[in-house]
Amino acid sequence: MRRGRSRPPGAAPAPLLLLLLLFLLLLLLPLTACDRLAAAPAPAEHAAAAGDPAQDADRGRRAPSVVDHVRTDDPVVFLTYDDSTERDPAFAGLVRERRLPVTLFLTDTVAGPAYGDLARLRPFGASLQNHTLDHRSLRGLPYAGQRAEICGQQTKLRSRFGVRAHLFRPPHGTYDTTTLRAAADCGITALVLWRATLAADGALTYTRGEPRLHPGDIIAVDPDHPTATNLTARTERLLDTIEEQGLRAGNLEDYV
Repeated sequence: MRRGRSRPPGAAPAPLLLLLLLFLLLLLLPLTACDRLAAAPAPAEHAAAAGDPAQDADRGRRAPSVVDHVRTDDPVVFLTYDDSTERDPAFAGLVRERRLPVTLFLTDTVAGPAYGDLARLRPFGASLQNHTLDHRSLRGLPYAGQRAEICGQQTKLRSRFGVRAHLFRPPHGTYDTTTLRAAADCGITALVLWRATLAADGALTYTRGEPRLHPGDIIAVDPDHPTATNLTARTERLLDTIEEQGLRAGNLEDYV
């Protein structure tokens, strides 16, 4: 009579060993996956730490662009003024006579008393945009302070003119990433700087590039240092210079 191969005492059958191994693997795999998830940063936290613009897009916002020049083949340049235009009554006459498309960046504490006069320029080409409530330098301020300056002026412009401003010029042309975030939260789509400046003596100076006007240049008239006693005469000379170079004043809102 043949005897089968004997099994060592205490040894488990092979199928039972396989079942035990599979059971252990099923127990260990979820623990390993949890360890991996705990070690990895959450997507939202990672985006916030890196300043990922996609996070703002998820919240329905988009960081405003920063422009000192507009890319265009049209023979236009853009005239911008930071307050002070109300100090020269003849300037309003120039805007009305020529239907001049100018962009006026308004600070409430500076231009507020003249809001009525400025409102009457809108039908003739003047665009009224945001230059903060109190003209504080924004760079380095906490978010709450920057948002109060920008959104506060948004509210003033909307209540006085029915304007939802989308262009913003930071005082002194200085800003930081917090400014961009606060501006976006206030409905601003572009921070407007300048490539050319019209000084008090009527000379044009340039922040970069070739020292002459090019299509799409944004010109600031005495930014933050208004001497408006001869504002109208200087603007008329500037218009002559623009025309001599084959250019004309354009409406910035049509391009930005």
